[in-house]
Amino acid sequence: MEDPTVIRDTTREHMAQRYAEGDLPWDAALPPPEVEALAARLAPGRALDVGCGYGRSTIYLAERGWRVDGVDFVADAVAEARRRADLAGVVERVTVHQAAVPDLDFLTGPYDLILDIGCGHGLAGRHLDDYRDQVRRLLAPGGTFGVFTRLRAADAVPPEPGEGPRGQVEAELRARFADGFALQAFEHGESGPEGKRWPSAWVVWVADEAAKR
Repeated sequence: MEDPTVIRDTTREHMAQRYAEGDLPWDAALPPPEVEALAARLAPGRALDVGCGYGRSTIYLAERGWRVDGVDFVADAVAEARRRADLAGVVERVTVHQAAVPDLDFLTGPYDLILDIGCGHGLAGRHLDDYRDQVRRLLAPGGTFGVFTRLRAADAVPPEPGEGPRGQVEAELRARFADGFALQAFEHGESGPEGKRWPSAWVVWVADEAAKR
């Protein structure tokens, strides 16, 4: 049986090495277009960007009037996100924390928007449920939860940490957030470098207001 703590720690070590080596194909000036579309239709409020990396989504939202908490478990990513927020002139609207995303007890909601751009698909076992419970706790009634994730087939063996994102089984992902969330969009696509593409999805849930009362 897979140990989710070993997977988390091995993934953190691998990601720390990638940041140290500058092997960051996701380091773009702008967030994914799906995030831009969300920002265009939602009124600015309070946001949480989990697995924020260098803060491209965090800073983008802050520049549009949001107050944003970013979270990443790699120290180099956190330091650079803080530096970039300062350079962008939004440091007063941005706070970046170093933490693993299942361990968000130190945060206090509610958040109007929670983003996960390629973070949760690296979790396994009970950490996925811990993460779901944190999102449920922190998201405001009627708040939006946007997720980009790699998908994998139910019978596929997930890659070892360091060999790529584990991915999530679509049916399991849908079931995990069925209670307390209303599914707004589930858009299938592909992601990854040329020659190494994999199925992915952009998923949007809205926190069930009745479940939050």
